[in-house]
Amino acid sequence: MARTAGSHGPATMEAIRAAGLRLIFEHGYETMSLRRLAAEVGIQVGSLYNHISTKQALLFDLIDVHMRALLAELEKALHGIDAPDDRLRAFVAFHVSYHILRKREVFISYSELRSLERDNYAAIVRLRRQYEDALIAILQQGVAAGDFSVGDPRVVAFGILAMLTGVCTWFQPDGRLTADDVIAIYTEVVLSGVLRSCR
Repeated sequence: MARTAGSHGPATMEAIRAAGLRLIFEHGYETMSLRRLAAEVGIQVGSLYNHISTKQALLFDLIDVHMRALLAELEKALHGIDAPDDRLRAFVAFHVSYHILRKREVFISYSELRSLERDNYAAIVRLRRQYEDALIAILQQGVAAGDFSVGDPRVVAFGILAMLTGVCTWFQPDGRLTADDVIAIYTEVVLSGVLRSCR
């Protein structure tokens, strides 16, 4: 493969991220070698170190970038929405659509969490807790307003997240259901499970 244009600039780092994401998704972190990564990008192995210090640093970067983007996009999705039920609807729609579009990033952030070194692991867990806390806060807000009946918001949040994230394992863009269909179904399930009027 020919050398990537701008091999010392941001374009090469983006190419490294894209190739690393695909290789880790397809083969796993432990199996992916820096030699294979360099070949995919079209640079010498030594040139990788102009952009990443280690394979571990690349893995952390991929998951960290994903988590920070997730949090930033969630904030945008919830901006200006005040009512707890509307915020929960917006959360469900955002989570499902984001995870369908970024299946590789989501898969790696869960399956390769175990491959992170201790400090990197702790940093990612903190970001994950911020995301979880956003949903927990919505449920708590609904309980406080008298709209939701939720025994333990944290446990309910974990159950909702597990169900919604599962879409990555089965959804097919050319399948029977569209992303909007799935969002509508999951929204109904989630809201019927927490709305006081539905109990």
